[in-house]
Order: sequence, then structure tokens, then C-alpha cells
Amino acid sequence: MSTARLAPRMSGAGSSPTAEISNKVRALTAAGHAVVNLGEGELDFPTPPAICEAGIAAIREGDTKYTAVAGTAQLKAAIRAKFARENGLVYTDAEVIAGAGAKQLIFNAFLATLATGDEVIVPAPYWVSYPDMVRLAEGTPVIVPCRPEDGWKLTPAALEAAIGPRTRWVVLNSPNNPTGAVYSPAEMKALTDVLAAHPDVLVMADDIYEHVRFGVPFATPAAVAPGLADRTLTINGLSKGYSMTGWRIGYAGGPAWLVSALQVLQSQSTSNPSTISQRAAVAALEGGLPFMEGWLATLRERRGIVLETVARTDGLSCDVPEGAFYVFADCRALIGTRRPDGHLIADDLGFATYLLEAAHVGVVHGSAFGTPGYIRIAYAVDTETLRAACRRIETACAALTKKAAA
Repeated sequence: MSTARLAPRMSGAGSSPTAEISNKVRALTAAGHAVVNLGEGELDFPTPPAICEAGIAAIREGDTKYTAVAGTAQLKAAIRAKFARENGLVYTDAEVIAGAGAKQLIFNAFLATLATGDEVIVPAPYWVSYPDMVRLAEGTPVIVPCRPEDGWKLTPAALEAAIGPRTRWVVLNSPNNPTGAVYSPAEMKALTDVLAAHPDVLVMADDIYEHVRFGVPFATPAAVAPGLADRTLTINGLSKGYSMTGWRIGYAGGPAWLVSALQVLQSQSTSNPSTISQRAAVAALEGGLPFMEGWLATLRERRGIVLETVARTDGLSCDVPEGAFYVFADCRALIGTRRPDGHLIADDLGFATYLLEAAHVGVVHGSAFGTPGYIRIAYAVDTETLRAACRRIETACAALTKKAAA
């Protein structure tokens, strides 16, 4: 079918770069290569058994029919209890919704609120999908670069400078994907102080990595600044903290007028999330996180393996991430070098492609996150597999012919 038949909105969006990396990894694996995928944001830990058993029980008990679009009463009660217990946020039933992943809720929020030309402030480095979601909703992403010397965090001055008459949303993601940066309560309060003076700007808090932190406190905007609660959508889910990516359950809390709009969109698109996954989500939210201490100890070890590799590798450098399970490594010193086959590494995509082809290690180039000259290394894979992949990265970098000194 000719692309001329596609809607104009499709011209501004592409496939997710992280999904593309995974597709390339699968293709190389199918061709018989031993490829390690450090490009996908997914824990290798199995979903905790009690959560799985709740999903299995739903199947066995015949709990496989339609539910209310926004989620069952039991799930909404568990979501409300979680927000109150862990974040100090009190919502009514009309102010919470469950969806088929946090991603769906973010997209629906943009679709429900953006008119053509409305702007969304997106700090960079950003999760790859934010800008394209905004474009698909016919809005305009306003990318605000964040600096490593600021800890990869949006500053109040940069936020103030980016707000304009068409600003509809600002997206705040902490812990951040891809950098692992975590806003302290004081840093988050400084941003909400700016937003308090702009009553027409909505706040999207993407808290999906909330529980993956290494000894630093967590702050979410609506808790730090209760005065912004009536225009803040707090988004979370089970994918990252509970290793439930495939279960596809996300949830959100926010003002009833916005949640009602999300429910309308969901009713006309996906309808309710899987009943099986909803039962599992109730078990997850009510069961707490007794496994998290062990998971974090393992992730801390894996983070150390990557940090040590980066430190040993000439041409790579990075900061120590405080959360999530990524290392955002600076590879600018390797741009302009030549591969053993003589080909020039012209940019960060070229470097990521080289690692995939020569080392059979998949990483994501920084340009996909709005920050050229970097790569994102996801370390939530088997520890020994990670060690082997890091050795391959180190060997591949050592094989590059460095640029001649100026």
C-alpha cells in the first residue's frame, strides 16, 4: 500500500529505537550469532512467584471476561492504597486508572489534551517515545537539553526559559531513562516552584523506575507540591519494579477530568487491561516489595561491572547513575575513529552499530534519547553474560584506530 494513504501525522514518527535494536539482535541470533542485548530496558529476574500464582488463579477461576474499562474495583483500590502508602497521594476511584502499560496511559494523556501546535517540554536525555508520542497527538515536543555537570537534570532556569504561551505539558521522569538520574526532593521542589507560577501547564510525572534506586530518596511532583495535584498526572506501573514487562499493566492518578478523558480513549481503543494481569497486579501492589533488596544488590553489582569496564576503556566515560538500570556512557572520543575494516565511525549510531556487528553486543545510541555522542548500556541481564558482553565491548574499542592528534 502506498505511504500516500497514511495520515500526515505518521510522517513525524518512527519505530521505537530500542525495539529496533531488539529486532536486530533477534535477527543476528536467528542467524546463529551469540548476541547479548544490552539495549532493552527489561529486568532478567522472573516475576515473583506469588504474583504469577495470582495470574494463574485468575485463569483457573474463569476470571477472563471484560472488566470496567479503568480496571476492577479491587485493582483500583490497590492502586489508591499504593499511592497513599508510598507517596502520600490520596485519590478517589474517579482519579485512578489502569491501562495496558504505562506507555498507553502516557500516549492517551497527550492524545486527550494536545491540540495542533500545543507544546510539550521534554528534558533530554529522554525516553525515546516521548517526542514521537507528542507528534502523533499533533503536538510539538520542545526538547530542553540537560547537562552532565547538572547531573543530567532539568534546572529551574532552563524550565522557566522553555515555557511559552503554547506550553501544555512538562514531562518529569525520575529515576530517568536513560541516565539513571534521580531528582532529590529539593530539586523537584525547585521545579514545581517554577510551575506554580504557570497555572495552565500540566505536569506529567513518569515514575516507572520509582523502586529502582541505589540509596537515594524518591520525590514525585504531586507529593512535593500538593498545590499542583489538580494538574499533575502521576504515572507508574508494574513493568520495572516488579519485572512484569510482558504483563502490560500500568496505572495513573490525577484529576478526575483528565482520568475521565483517558477512560473514554481507552473505552474506544483497547478497553480494559487483561483481567489476568489485573489479578496479578493486585497481588503485586498488596504484597509489597520483599524481593527488592536482593534485586538491588544484584543490580548494584552489575552496575559496578559496567562502570569498571567504562573506566578501563579508552574513549569511554560516564557518571555513576543513582537509579534505573542503565549506564549512559560518553563515546564522543571514539567518534572519528576507524573500525578494523577501515570504515569511519561518524557518530554514536555508527559506534552502536559497530558494537553490534563486531562485538555482537546491542546498545542504544544517545541520539535516540536526544543526546548525541553517548550510548545507553542496560545492565539488567544475567551477571556472567554481562561480564562477557563487557569484555567484548572493551576488546572492540581497543581495536579501533584512534584519531590522529591535532
